[in-house]
Amino acid sequence: MTRCSIVEYAEAVRKRYFRARKKAKTEMLNEFVATTGMHRKAVIRLLNRKGRCSGSKKRGRPKLYGHEAMVALKVAWEASDCLCSKRLQPFLPELVGILKRCGELSMRGETEAQLCRMSPSTIDRLLRRWRVSGRRRGLSTTKPGTLLKNSIPIRTFSDWNENKPGFLEADLVAHCGESAEGFYLTTLSTVDVATGWSEPVAVWGKGQERVGGAVHNVRKQLPMPMLGLDSDNGSEFINQSLYDYCRRNGITFTRSRSYKKNDSCHVEQKNWTVIRRVIGYDRFSSRAAFKALEDIYALLRLYINFFQPVSKLVRKSRHGAKVYKVYDTAQTPYQRLVKSGVLTDDKRRELADTYAALNPVTLLRQIRQSVEQLHALAER
Repeated sequence: MTRCSIVEYAEAVRKRYFRARKKAKTEMLNEFVATTGMHRKAVIRLLNRKGRCSGSKKRGRPKLYGHEAMVALKVAWEASDCLCSKRLQPFLPELVGILKRCGELSMRGETEAQLCRMSPSTIDRLLRRWRVSGRRRGLSTTKPGTLLKNSIPIRTFSDWNENKPGFLEADLVAHCGESAEGFYLTTLSTVDVATGWSEPVAVWGKGQERVGGAVHNVRKQLPMPMLGLDSDNGSEFINQSLYDYCRRNGITFTRSRSYKKNDSCHVEQKNWTVIRRVIGYDRFSSRAAFKALEDIYALLRLYINFFQPVSKLVRKSRHGAKVYKVYDTAQTPYQRLVKSGVLTDDKRRELADTYAALNPVTLLRQIRQSVEQLHALAER
């Protein structure tokens, strides 16, 4: 029964309830509880209430955020590729300004002020109806390389100074579908530990020379010097060619421990958030698919590094069986890189000009169109 129906029912029996004796009141209460499903004490309070009760009046606090604010929040959330509220909320004022500048969002000043002061819990509550989830797990294609394992030092998750940009974690993501047999394309996924700056590069297969060339391309695309490279123990990384390349260019080359994915936790996270969420788990092995991957990553690197804020772990402590983690305020890799002070003046101006010319909604639309073209080339 609706609240209005319950109130009307109570109004109809209230006078008889007041005039009835105790035994009759008990029978009326039993009938009311059986009909409406309400608690007996709630029924007693309702029937003893003086004056007429209105069932049309909405209970609880009045709404603070109207329809216009909810629509604007949905536009900003979709422009951020459906970020979680903890990452979206600190970036929301800047994102709203970018969307207004690009003509993707129009609102009153009062609505903009409401949008910019929303808390993460409020954002979660307002966006709950639009959230969907679903994921698959891919295959692991890492085969151990033993030739130089004794020459390349092991790095765990706590060995590097994570406050200095330029130290990268690298991993190879296979686009092999349901089978790792035969030839298939791969993606070299790299992430700067200090800033979260990501550089995905399409690779033709997983040969040592191809992977080494992809590492060189990452080094050319980075806005800061590459100071260190950390990989897993696959033979595509642990080889003489890449080892010599790092030595010639003054790059600290390290590897993680075998079967310890947490040693490469930063790039493992990006494998899902950057590669799998966009590209998926289909199998690709053609030249057309390789070209489509390159086109996607040319757009994706801009969108991730300029419009995807990330949070970094500041500290964690253990109290009994519980581990408490504290994260800093979410910032985009571009914001962290500018604040680090490692950029030259020319590079800083170049990145600022690139940032000013980008429209996140247009970028996201182009990425999705390119992904549709790529999926048409998948091997079923």
